[in-house]
Amino acid sequence: MIKSLLLAITITAAASASAMSVGSKHAIVIDESSGKVLFEKNATDIVPIASLTKLMTAMVILDARLDMHERIVVSEEDVDTLKFSSSRVPVGAVLSRHALLELALMSSDNRAAHALARTYPGGLEHFKLAVRNKAHLLNLRRTNIEEPTGLSPYNTSTASDLAKLALAASKYPDIERITTVSNDLIDVNGSMRHYHNTNKLVGDKNWTIYLSKTGYTQEAGRCIIMRVRTAGRDAIMVLLNASGSANRTADANNLHRFLTKEHRQEVMAKLTIK
Repeated sequence: MIKSLLLAITITAAASASAMSVGSKHAIVIDESSGKVLFEKNATDIVPIASLTKLMTAMVILDARLDMHERIVVSEEDVDTLKFSSSRVPVGAVLSRHALLELALMSSDNRAAHALARTYPGGLEHFKLAVRNKAHLLNLRRTNIEEPTGLSPYNTSTASDLAKLALAASKYPDIERITTVSNDLIDVNGSMRHYHNTNKLVGDKNWTIYLSKTGYTQEAGRCIIMRVRTAGRDAIMVLLNASGSANRTADANNLHRFLTKEHRQEVMAKLTIK
């Protein structure tokens, strides 16, 4: 009887997951404690990852144990000549390495991310070597990162690999703290400027977010990585190539509701078995 009930519950949960629909072209949700894949869609396809790259950039910078108070000058080398993206960090600005890390992660500033990599010991080439070594260490077999910002379409990965990357990044308190702040004032050349998190779900009372990073390029579409707590469990959520910010947010909210519903089914199953 119990085995039959468990089988019925498993089938119901599987049916619920298969009935889920997201507009993002690639997605995965993983239960952190068990490693169980709760939802996936084209999760092994290799695709551009845009600014999700910056989580890897941050880990490599923090691994180097550099002086986070060191002042760094943003130079012409840090200006985006590939996509000509805008930046609120002017050339010539002098910021601490920590401030650059905050700008790169929270507001996804490309100049800040490039300046971090440019001033890595040994320069950009040594930075890229450190990235390759980190990817190997994390067993990111389908991940390729050519530069620190995510502007290059050759920065590619899979939803499955990015879930591993997110879990690794969550082990860094600085990354967790910075990516879950909804806004902050940062001193740029003696002027306090207000910067906002690119993920509007951060600060939403309906969400408990422990890690967050968004990304966008024309090739990658709208992307997001989050480590969240919902319905009593920690989960890694990756969404890639949504057609717009609103669609990405809608997908995330749908998955959030799905996790809550699934948890209720599990609780009811346990009560029934008892």
